[in-house]
Order: sequence, then structure tokens, then C-alpha cells
Amino acid sequence: MHPDSILVVEDDSSIRTVVGLALKAAGFAEVRFAGAGDEGLESAEADPPRLVLLDLMLPGLPGLEVCRRLRANPSTCKIPIVMLTALDDERDIVKGLSAGADDYVTKPFSPSVLVARIKAVLRRSDGQATEKLTLGPLTIDPGSHSATLDGAEIQLTPTEYGILQLLASHPGRVYTRAQIIDSVQGCGKVVTERTVDVQLVGLRRKLGAWAEHIESVRSVGYRLNAQRRTV
Repeated sequence: MHPDSILVVEDDSSIRTVVGLALKAAGFAEVRFAGAGDEGLESAEADPPRLVLLDLMLPGLPGLEVCRRLRANPSTCKIPIVMLTALDDERDIVKGLSAGADDYVTKPFSPSVLVARIKAVLRRSDGQATEKLTLGPLTIDPGSHSATLDGAEIQLTPTEYGILQLLASHPGRVYTRAQIIDSVQGCGKVVTERTVDVQLVGLRRKLGAWAEHIESVRSVGYRLNAQRRTV
């Protein structure tokens, strides 16, 4: 895998050209393209890229299914995925995030904004190398950008990992949805509260019984209660 490789899965040739020029101008040394969903999935599995820019409306395999399959494959499950879509309905965006996407950009878009969003996702995917954080059976390792529970690695998306790391870094502190979004996305874009809730649903599901430590604070946000006992 090239450290700066981006896989663009988009069936519109004019958009591929614009995106390719913008990414190369931003310093990404390798930009690959696929014009159909099944082609993009095959390319990502054969040679995992640094990030996938994925259109939802694709011939062949739909973008949502490509996203699901990438997340289900151990060799591609941690690749950051940014949706590129003309669908700006909140329900469609939530579906994409629920399938495992880390962020989304709607068409028409500004190339500079697209590049900024991609770099923000990569920054939070890379994380900051610091000491491991241990809360009972949960261990978070920023150096490897991974988390384990009872010694078994939890397959988290970059966004889910970012949320878990944020909450675990200050147990007991309540974070609003806006603070969570600002932390994991690194930008000031307005994101619906439902978007944050969808990410928490996925995170809690992967944490199993330990998810009881993540508490919802009504009308405020979320906190991690490290002292809470699970049944």
C-alpha cells in the first residue's frame, strides 16, 4: 500500500478528472480510479489504498454495498471511506455512515473543500502516537490506532475509534455532540445530531456488554463512566 494512495470509485469521467487533478495538486502521489462498484471493491481488496473516495450511485455493485464489504473484510476494514454523493437527504447520509463511511461530501462540491475533508479524515485515522490508555479490560493504543477488549482487537472504523478515544481520554466528562464532531472530524461543518448517534450505535454494538460504560446524558451528549459495572 502506498502511503499517499487514494482510490476514487466514481462512474462520471468528468468528476474523476476534477478529483484526480485536485488530489495530485494536493500532493497525493498515487490516485487510482474505478468506474463501477465491483471494480472498486476488487481494486481495494487487491491493493488496499490509504483512503477510498466512494460514490454511492454506481453501476454494478452499489456504493453502500461496497462500503459494507470493505468493512467486513479484515484486510480493508480500517481503510477510511469518504462518500461522494449527490444524495443530500439526511436519511441517505445516515445510511452511508451506518454502513461504515467516515465522512461524506455532496455534489456539487468545491475541490478544495473535498481535499480538506479527505485530509481531516486521514489526520484522525493516523492519530497521535501517545501512551496506551487502559480502562479495565479495554485498552486503547493511539500508536497503532487500535483498541482491544479482553485482549481481542475491536474492528473499529476511524470515526468510531476517534469517538472512543475522546470519551476514554477523560472518563466522566460529558461531551456534546458538537464537541464530538469537532474532535473526530477536525472541521467546523455542521453535522446533524443523528449522525453522531448513528456512530455511537455502531461503537456500542462492537463493544458488547462493555458498551454500558458509555452513557447518554439527556439533552447534552455522551460520557464514559469507567466505574460503572457491567452485568
